[in-house]
Amino acid sequence: MTCCEGWTSCNGFTLLVLLLFGIVLNAIPLIVGLVDGEQHSPKVISCFEWWFPGIIGAGLMVIPATLMSLAARKRACCNNRAGMFLSSLLNVITIIGAVYCMLVSIYALSEGPLICNSQDKSTFSCEFSLKNLSNIHTESFKLQWFFSDSCVPPTVTNNSTVNATMASDMRKYSLSFSSEENKYKTIHLSVFVGLLIIGILEILFGLSQIVTGFLGCLCGVSKRRSRIV
Repeated sequence: MTCCEGWTSCNGFTLLVLLLFGIVLNAIPLIVGLVDGEQHSPKVISCFEWWFPGIIGAGLMVIPATLMSLAARKRACCNNRAGMFLSSLLNVITIIGAVYCMLVSIYALSEGPLICNSQDKSTFSCEFSLKNLSNIHTESFKLQWFFSDSCVPPTVTNNSTVNATMASDMRKYSLSFSSEENKYKTIHLSVFVGLLIIGILEILFGLSQIVTGFLGCLCGVSKRRSRIV
């Protein structure tokens, strides 16, 4: 087995593990929303898990390169120059999916969960458009929604007496809501930090396989030894 074949096999198994983790992480807030919600009305932790960064970006878009990398290792049917070349090309799709996963995760971390950004806590206040990714700024990426005591926005009103009453009610509401709020904030942070790391790793291993695949295509691979009967 040549170095190119060994590293291709390593890349294939690593990408397989990463895509499985990406799918599982993306599914966590969806499952929690179904468990916590009522029948036919799941609770939505954020808008961003519905963009499927882990299921599509870090998951389905990585499968072709993963399968080809695993098939291009020694003693497999694609253990040839063409197989190495295809494993290199298919990792371009992997990198595109990983970049998508990273961008959505960064935007999700900058915005926080839906409970911190919407009074009605529904996805009707969300825009499912990639144009939102252009609104990412380094100033907004401070995770204030996670480190603050309560990220639930207070109700705005002009009457001072009503303000005092609403502030008192909001404190009580925050105390009773803190456990669910903290749970959603922790899930949101853990999921999208994990997806961000997975996206970065998939880009690194994808670039590595692009180089390795081209080297295997240029230098050739080991040949099977025919059995002597």
